[in-house]
Amino acid sequence: MHYSPCFHFLLPCLVYSFAVAFLTLRATFVNSWIRDSAATHYISFLEIDWDQISKIVEKLTDRNEYQGIGLLNFNDSEIDQWKQLIPDAEHVILHLDYVSNNITWEALYPEWIDEEEEFEVPTCPSLPKLKVPGKPRIDLVAVKLPCNKSESWSRDVARFHLQLEAARIAASSKGYHPVRVLILTDCFPIPNLFICKELLIREGNVWLFQPNLNTLRNKLQLPIGSCELAVPLKAKGQFETKCMMLVDVILRLELEEESEKWGGRGGGATIRSLALLSLVNICWSKNFYSERAHREAYATILHSAHIYVCGAIAAAQSIRMAGSTRDLVILVDETITEYHRGGLEAAGWKIHTIQRIRNPKAEKDAYNEWNYSKFRLWQLTDYDKIIFIDADLLILRNIDFLFEMPEITATGNNATLFNSGVMVVEPSNCTFQLLMDHINEFVSYNGGDQGYLNEVFTWWHRIPRHMNFLKHFWEGDEEEKKEMKTRLFGADPSILYVLHYLGNKPWLCFRDYDCNWNVDILQEFASDVAHKRWWKVHDAMPGNLQKFCLLRSKQKAALEWDRRQAEKGNYTDGHWKIKIKDKRLKTCFEDFCFWESMLWHWGETNWTDNATVALAPPAITTRSLSSL
Repeated sequence: MHYSPCFHFLLPCLVYSFAVAFLTLRATFVNSWIRDSAATHYISFLEIDWDQISKIVEKLTDRNEYQGIGLLNFNDSEIDQWKQLIPDAEHVILHLDYVSNNITWEALYPEWIDEEEEFEVPTCPSLPKLKVPGKPRIDLVAVKLPCNKSESWSRDVARFHLQLEAARIAASSKGYHPVRVLILTDCFPIPNLFICKELLIREGNVWLFQPNLNTLRNKLQLPIGSCELAVPLKAKGQFETKCMMLVDVILRLELEEESEKWGGRGGGATIRSLALLSLVNICWSKNFYSERAHREAYATILHSAHIYVCGAIAAAQSIRMAGSTRDLVILVDETITEYHRGGLEAAGWKIHTIQRIRNPKAEKDAYNEWNYSKFRLWQLTDYDKIIFIDADLLILRNIDFLFEMPEITATGNNATLFNSGVMVVEPSNCTFQLLMDHINEFVSYNGGDQGYLNEVFTWWHRIPRHMNFLKHFWEGDEEEKKEMKTRLFGADPSILYVLHYLGNKPWLCFRDYDCNWNVDILQEFASDVAHKRWWKVHDAMPGNLQKFCLLRSKQKAALEWDRRQAEKGNYTDGHWKIKIKDKRLKTCFEDFCFWESMLWHWGETNWTDNATVALAPPAITTRSLSSL
């Protein structure tokens, strides 16, 4: 009789068989678990109110003409409901592969990328694209989104992925028929992808949009995150690229002309003249950047801080010196006096008086108590686009090309965040209302408007830091890095587009040197070269505007106090030894001018500044800066 080998070893064989089966099952389970763990992020536990959807569908007068409805992230029973709701249309089930767990929000929005491409070319992670069977016409894209409010739902990669692909399907539509996007979510959709001005109907957690497909296509051509530059450092916009190409041609002709001098040939100068004429016609014509120029403006804001008036005047001066003729709009509150408003108007700012918006999470009289007033920018609906700029920066090169960019376009700050010191905004009353509606919900990481805006606009577009270059030497900067920054601060013609002055502001220092040197914790912001750069712009201002940069007596005392502390500490930079020649030291425009006496009690907690400021509106000659 033939026996199986397992007959004598029945128990070991059974154990072996069970072990193989278990390991096979375990491997299958693990693979499934890995796959399904990514899928769980896409699951929406939203209970659909079909009555709400039915009400919306009934309002679509052209629904009987719908040929196709794309359904994304719905389960089988929900798909059946859709088929009953609009039975005559083709229901296209959209299959989307999930993003792997290793693609995090930090991968899409890294803190740093190699903008200059010195070591690598920055690239964004690849997100799976929707698979659409055949080429059906889709009139309505419906998507169901997760919204886990226990986590940072606005930075949920799965949620972002679903919205991005829903937008792509809509944007891929051919022909002239409108495409609607219906989003089911308890959390508001990405506000600068599906914009509120294009919201047709909202019923509870059902949002129906009819996007401008051309605008949507342009947005979707941008990198998916800040992992790549939206505006390459070497090509700033379509029009400037044309200018750069012409400049390159002219430079080559210059070289050819030099060689022609030796070769006996002529004609180079004539060709160069024609090229120069073309450059002027293209680069400096009224229509150079945009036919929408009258609907675009630079904007800044002053609230509770008249000390920034001088900075705003200098910023206006720098914009005109850089060649921009766009409108300048400034938001001010009631604390900005008529005297200061006169100076701002003379500098070219169009003044809009606003009511301040209190930060509900700020303490009374804190520095950030009223900084949510920046939300008023979205109420400037006379304009389609504005470039917001802080009042403590200079525009060194024309940045009008940024008007071609969508909301929100900005430089990186830290972590996954953008710096709101320079940003492109698209005014809209409904966006303003969105910001106000969630004012108590979101927690700002820094207690200010920048932190809040970063919670609302998590989808933003990175521009090179040269367009908002911070006057700051990081603690870890090597000497070579510091020298490079210093060269950038002083380069003429400028390499930087925008120089942003952190720490003590130049107009609040004596012009002789950067007063940040005299305060230990502010030395990281100190640069005499950048300081000199600001004063060069100041000196180009009309004399009647320079008066708004005079120093108050109290500020002179503060500067002297800091200088004495630096002397006492024997600061090695030695700036405290420099004799002040700034004429503003001996110029007084207040009733109280004996600032030295303030130092007798400086630093005492029970001492108050009783000096009063009696300012009469100066004789200001309103003068356009466009000619400067």
